[in-house]
Amino acid sequence: MKKPALPADEESRIAALDGLNIVFSPAEERFDRITRLARRMFDVPIALVTLVASDIQWFKSSQGLTITETPREVSFCGHAILMDQPLVISDTMRNPDFADNPLVTGEPYIRFYAGQAVQFAGKKIGTLCAIDTRPRALLPSDLDSLRSLAVWVESELQLSALGEERKELIEKYDEMRRKVLIDPLTNCWNRQGIEEVLSLIFSRAERTRATVTIMMI
Repeated sequence: MKKPALPADEESRIAALDGLNIVFSPAEERFDRITRLARRMFDVPIALVTLVASDIQWFKSSQGLTITETPREVSFCGHAILMDQPLVISDTMRNPDFADNPLVTGEPYIRFYAGQAVQFAGKKIGTLCAIDTRPRALLPSDLDSLRSLAVWVESELQLSALGEERKELIEKYDEMRRKVLIDPLTNCWNRQGIEEVLSLIFSRAERTRATVTIMMI
């Protein structure tokens, strides 16, 4: 198995990713909308928005997978961020660099991969990728669509759609602490995370003399 090399700008690339404070943040519909569309467009069972951190690739949005991260050294996206053009592997079993990859020989049994790097602050921090469990081929028009979806991801990364309290909480803790506050099944704040958010809301309301109303369903 060929492990992905580190980009020449790895230090500044990680700095750009860290500046987003997005790794181990809750799922967001704006990214899920993109991966749902990618899965339909390419007729694949798996579509992801991945973020390649120092040691892991973490899925900001995932359609078709129950896991939320993999080691970076086995990631396909670690290779994709080294390229300007999409990385397309039509049949992993016929590619000596990937045939013995544990993601090929075991779950999710990747046979086809197509990934386009996404950038933030001029650095390739992750990918938009489509994955299948059978060999595939893409048309030039498909590659154009993949690039367009990746640009859409980049646009969303530029927008900070997080509420002030959620943003404050994400910036307050490092990645490992945030990971503890995320429910692994729903990828949303768990009970402890919700309590942290409420604490920030109450503190802000006290400072601004605002009224807080809580609705429970």
